[in-house]
Amino acid sequence: MMATFITLVTFTDQGIRNVKETLNRAEKAREMAQKFGVEMTDIYWTLGQYDLVVTSNSSDDASATAFSLALGSAGNVRTQTLRAFSKDDMKDILSKMP
Repeated sequence: MMATFITLVTFTDQGIRNVKETLNRAEKAREMAQKFGVEMTDIYWTLGQYDLVVTSNSSDDASATAFSLALGSAGNVRTQTLRAFSKDDMKDILSKMP
């Protein structure tokens, strides 16, 4: 079963200086994600506190974390990743409670 993640992204100083490259960087990030076994399902450029919001799926937390670290090491973005649970996931989680 694939785990779902929501990543909140902000541009670094370097990233905003080169903002015209954001579409190309997003495509390269999508390709990089695949090498880690991560599928970026949606990418949204947003207004407000975060510059992008990304949804992705991964078979495990370690692969998602490795991808996030690799992405951040390029220097264009900082990320905050949230593990997300669907309604069915929550149903399974809650069923384990006494």
